[in-house]
Amino acid sequence: MLQDLWNNNRMVFMLIAILIVVLPFLIYYLIEARKKHPKGLISAALSNMGERFGYYIMNAVLLLFLCSKFGISDDAAGWIYAVFYFLIYVLSLPGGILADRLQNYKGIIMLGLIVMASGYLILSVPVFGGNPGSVPTWILVLTCFALLLIASGNGLFKGNLQAIVGQLYDNYEAEAAKKGPEELAIAKSRRDSGFQIFYVFINIGGVIAPFVAPLLRSALLKMDGFIYNADLPRLCHGFIEGTLKGDDMQNLTTLAQGSVLNGGQVGDMATFCTNYLESFNTGVHYSFIASALAMLISFFIFVATRKSLPNPVKKIKEATTVSKEEVNADAKEIKQRMYALFAVLGVAVFFWFSFHQNGQSLSVFARDFCNTSSIAPEIWQCINPFFVIVLTPIIMMIFASLARKGKEISTPRKIAFGMFLAASAYIFLIVIAANNGFPSGTEFKSLPEAMKESMKAGPWVLIVTYFFLTVSELFISPLGLSFVSKVAPTHLQGVCQGWWLTATAVGNLFIALGVTMLNKFPHQWQCWAVFAAFCLISMCVMLGMVKWLERVTK
Repeated sequence: MLQDLWNNNRMVFMLIAILIVVLPFLIYYLIEARKKHPKGLISAALSNMGERFGYYIMNAVLLLFLCSKFGISDDAAGWIYAVFYFLIYVLSLPGGILADRLQNYKGIIMLGLIVMASGYLILSVPVFGGNPGSVPTWILVLTCFALLLIASGNGLFKGNLQAIVGQLYDNYEAEAAKKGPEELAIAKSRRDSGFQIFYVFINIGGVIAPFVAPLLRSALLKMDGFIYNADLPRLCHGFIEGTLKGDDMQNLTTLAQGSVLNGGQVGDMATFCTNYLESFNTGVHYSFIASALAMLISFFIFVATRKSLPNPVKKIKEATTVSKEEVNADAKEIKQRMYALFAVLGVAVFFWFSFHQNGQSLSVFARDFCNTSSIAPEIWQCINPFFVIVLTPIIMMIFASLARKGKEISTPRKIAFGMFLAASAYIFLIVIAANNGFPSGTEFKSLPEAMKESMKAGPWVLIVTYFFLTVSELFISPLGLSFVSKVAPTHLQGVCQGWWLTATAVGNLFIALGVTMLNKFPHQWQCWAVFAAFCLISMCVMLGMVKWLERVTK
């Protein structure tokens, strides 16, 4: 009886267990933020948490959803995903420029949340246009339009909220400076940890979000008499389109029979495929309602707390006479700061190209090459935010301990070390792929079902991979935001945060290459070797610039 209870509700039990573990950490971060950081940090973090919760629901399922609904290839879905991810971040640059010019950061942020909610509402409508196995092109165009709305809203929201957090610490340090150099040094030391706390709240939403779509999808399937299987959408589309080859027809028959509840019969295969696809995808559509609600919750939190948040301010011109030498010195300092910013942005491009494989090649890897029959492949994306929440205080304590001993590690050195950790994740996957003899994804899918099952890796491989990637993320992403807020000229906070997100966008534009390499390279380890090489080269470049970057950020 207990075994049946676990089998039928394992995802719910997993979510409850994760929430129990995460809750003490959330309380710790709230206490830490209230005691040692500027007022307004929690408000900004909570506003961001709601938005990220809605975003991560969609992010966890987007590539797999595009394949399952429209029957397009992994590569085609990967490029739609990549362009969407590119737009999400690159549109933060015009969003930052707009806020800097209008000096209305808060209004732009609220507009962004409303635009995103509109996009999610469009995605939540389960439109199939007749046959769920052959969805018309106009529905794919509508889906892409909804994604464009989400990306546009994110461009108005994300960078400008980060600029507000940067201004929080500018004001905090200015107040500390009035109390003396010792207080100023303490205040400056808290900026990195403040951005880490801000970053953790992003990931609290990210822990819960990957469960939403799979739970709804499984519930819809059960209501219609089906059981979840990740391989069936591809095979069902292939049957309807008449493109199944090799062992795929036998694989479809075997999996279809095993996906009917209570030992029922499949009957007419065309009817089964049509009904299964409609049930499978309708649950995912409904999950986007939760995304829209999350945007509105973030909106109301921000509106209720916006008075506690500052507006990034333009540099005030003093009425005193300034010499030509002083003007030249200021111009030279700004140039040095911008050169340093763009140098780090170049490294960030390669990090995000490698890291954001979590929604691309790593999702396909989880679906095809790992034994995830009991847990949907999307669920494994919660490992990354879970590790962020659990590991952040440990890393913060290590950094604080080193600072107390006078051995503080500079932000540029932390970023370089983060690139090494990202490389370690892919070196680990190289070993796993070589040891298991994994072929290309295309070749693997064509194998008989029994052979594929015997070759699959255990889910522990995903846990180890995400562990390394998460620690690297904690050394790069929140600290990168902190670095930008340090070097950005006061009157260009929004634009510089936009440039950071633009570097992320450039990396994201090419993430679809991960799926292409996974499916096309003769041996899977070759795909992971490309990412490892990019990370190691970036690490070396960053180490070569460290001393210069440290001088600029002093």
